[in-house]
Amino acid sequence: MPQAEATPADGGLVSTSVGRHEFGNVTRLVVAQALAGANAVVVYATGAIVGNTLAPSAALATLPISIFVVGMAVCTLPAGTIARLYGRRAAFLAGTGCGVLVGLLSWLAILLGSFWLFCAAMIPGGAYAAVVLSFRFAAADCTSAERRPRAMSSVMAGGVVAGIVGPQLVTHTMNLWPPYLFAATYVAQAAVAALSALVLLGVRLPKPTAAEVAGGRSAGQILRQPRFITAVICGVVSYLLMNFIMTAAPLAMRLCGLSQESANLGLQWHVIAMYAPSFFTGRLITRFGAPRLVAAGLALIAASAAVGLMGLDVAHFWVSLILLGVGWNFGFLGASALVLECHRPEEKTRVQSLNDFIVFGTMAFGSFASGGLLTSYGWESVLWISFLPLALACAALVVTAFYRSDSKAA
Repeated sequence: MPQAEATPADGGLVSTSVGRHEFGNVTRLVVAQALAGANAVVVYATGAIVGNTLAPSAALATLPISIFVVGMAVCTLPAGTIARLYGRRAAFLAGTGCGVLVGLLSWLAILLGSFWLFCAAMIPGGAYAAVVLSFRFAAADCTSAERRPRAMSSVMAGGVVAGIVGPQLVTHTMNLWPPYLFAATYVAQAAVAALSALVLLGVRLPKPTAAEVAGGRSAGQILRQPRFITAVICGVVSYLLMNFIMTAAPLAMRLCGLSQESANLGLQWHVIAMYAPSFFTGRLITRFGAPRLVAAGLALIAASAAVGLMGLDVAHFWVSLILLGVGWNFGFLGASALVLECHRPEEKTRVQSLNDFIVFGTMAFGSFASGGLLTSYGWESVLWISFLPLALACAALVVTAFYRSDSKAA
């Protein structure tokens, strides 16, 4: 079925077309999230370990994950431009192509023992992850304003399956190609990415309007909105700390003498905790408001760091990672809901990609710094430093709350 062109003359046709395809689009995005989310799980579960094996220095162990995050940041704006000019489905298919590429290049790097090729493979891997995270905004495009938080959280809930598929993919394939640990894992990851592309072929969304292609207000005008600044800060802190702690956790567990299987299971429960709350997060946002949910998420991340400081047993790592996952869900989805309030309809892909660019760009620093901190100063240092950005995000929420109160009073 041809996609409807969104012009003033056929606005009713666009509305009818989007409504007709709403359920099918959201369903396909949920399935694609479940499949494509395994990409990031595989990278986080294996990246630091492969890096530690291949890197010329232990301090570079988390460099591949840092490059993965840099790839997310660098490719976010180009992916947004593709979506703005050619539609979201074109961006989705470009992203899944990168997903296949990262699997094949990583497999080759492991066979050759090339650390730098493995690092290079993480760039398309990051591009794939950036496109996957835009699924939540695509779901919001499919629905009316009052249903957008639920649509976003429904798609994010697909990550529950990714939280099972990814770690199990690692566990059942990591030793299939001896002596090359994780070689078969990345071949399997490439196959899952190809399957995700087939699912996304059926997504039907309106083509970009002329106004969307133009892009709306300047970046400076958008960035000066207090609510957008708060949304970005809270999104950055939620994702930064999740990545900061999660990147170091598998390697920290290995350095503490815990098994790889324990690390895989800990990461599995972490990813499930990241996405399982999405079944009701949208309703919580509708009932209590995005700022309150963000505050709850930041509190849970603080609790995660506190639990991690209490001990080095498997239970401490697992509980810390679970709290971290739920905190990320509340903080990141709440911040994403705030972003939806900061743009006009014609600016959506531009503002959303700008937000993600800032979030992922800051994450790169966190993921690289966590490896150096872990190897030089230990797991406790990683956790203690986490409280600094949490204080910044809480301050931003308080300032914005006072700003909104003054605006209402005026």
